[in-house]
Amino acid sequence: MNMEKYYLAIDIGASSGRHILSHMEDGKMVLEEIHRFPNGMVEKQGQKVWNIEVLFGEIKTGMKKCRELGKIPVSVGIDTWAVDFVLLDREDRLIGDAVAYRDNRTKNMDEKVYEMIDEKELYSRTGIQKQLFNTVYQLMALKEKNPDVLQRAEKLLMIPDYFHFLLTGNTAAEYTNATTTQLVNAITNDWDWELIERLGYPQFIFQKIQMPGTELGVLKNDIAQEIGYNCKVVLPATHDTGSAVMAVPARSDTILYISSGTWSLMGTELMKANCSEQSRQHNLTNEGGYQYRFRYLKNIMGLWMIQSVKKEIGGELGFGEICEAASKCSISSIVNCNADRFLAPQNMTEEVKAACRESGQKEPEGIAETAAVIYNSLAACYAEAAKEIEEMTGIIYDCIYIIGGGANADYLNRLTAKATGKKVCAGPAEATAVGNLAAQMIADGTLGGLAAARKCIHVSFPIKEYL
Repeated sequence: MNMEKYYLAIDIGASSGRHILSHMEDGKMVLEEIHRFPNGMVEKQGQKVWNIEVLFGEIKTGMKKCRELGKIPVSVGIDTWAVDFVLLDREDRLIGDAVAYRDNRTKNMDEKVYEMIDEKELYSRTGIQKQLFNTVYQLMALKEKNPDVLQRAEKLLMIPDYFHFLLTGNTAAEYTNATTTQLVNAITNDWDWELIERLGYPQFIFQKIQMPGTELGVLKNDIAQEIGYNCKVVLPATHDTGSAVMAVPARSDTILYISSGTWSLMGTELMKANCSEQSRQHNLTNEGGYQYRFRYLKNIMGLWMIQSVKKEIGGELGFGEICEAASKCSISSIVNCNADRFLAPQNMTEEVKAACRESGQKEPEGIAETAAVIYNSLAACYAEAAKEIEEMTGIIYDCIYIIGGGANADYLNRLTAKATGKKVCAGPAEATAVGNLAAQMIADGTLGGLAAARKCIHVSFPIKEYL
């Protein structure tokens, strides 16, 4: 009989999902990937949507694999991307589709929101940076274009909250993800009920906010029978960046990190949100973190640009090969990665070329040069964001922790160290799953809190340094 205590993290990103089992061995976290599956937005009736039913099928498939391996987890927790949600009717059935954040339904919805609340006041209440795909604008799109949908809605659940509901039958609004709606008050750490009322959204659809580490319940009988065992469902930081930041392998509380994946999220941790006008001007955001910390960070376009050009002109090349080829290029052109034009262009390669052309710089030719322009541009963005964060916090950080898939981008890490003049510590690459697991292990008493978890992560995974 296997007496190890296992924990299962289900980490679903915009392009793929994975089930990672973990247990402790000699004071270190040991990971085992047991299932991986594709994800992506699909076009349906003119909208970009997520295939929620398929994703839930994959969640169960991976959970069944634990039984096949004879490694039954004590608990399971799911994290995904932020801002997207589903609505349920009185019978807890889905109303419509889970529309994806890259859909254009939110176009001009900021103007509608600002008719009811001034942009500055919205930031001063929530501390969340303006991004047109935030839930606050998605709900306005529904109110304006499909009011009947909102009228039928009984519950609003963020994507991971919905999956947890399907597993347990219990509803919650996990705090880190709830803050990304731009509807949570940064002082009360609860829904901003007055704001919700002013915007004309039904208050009763919003579920009770719960913190990472909350035990939501056990699997419903039918789910337990289908997968062959029962276990607890424990809320991780369900926003993938919230989980990733828990995995920053720091030995002090003063950290500067880049959670590097499809997006690059660069920031620090604050115990009190900075909702000042100066902070808003810098487009810094105060997303919820573990134990009411704030992830004070900037959203920077990340490896999405590289992922896009790889798809378009990369052929069979892997990311490592593209990175290596880019490192040999001498092209010095730089684009503004944060420009809206790179959010969802028809063709990323052509968009990068056009941006270089319009600014009188050399246009890149081929995958290596295009990737070099993107990597150099990202490093320049990081350097600028680091300065802004230091200006706002009054702290000079000597090290940048790069976590997530981008920790493996050796060339980008070297460029980042050079552009910022700071030491770069890269790893762990599976930061989101590791942070998800850490929240479960803390809840179960296996790890003695966040500081202990971070120390454990530091010794459990290879951390590569760049000076």
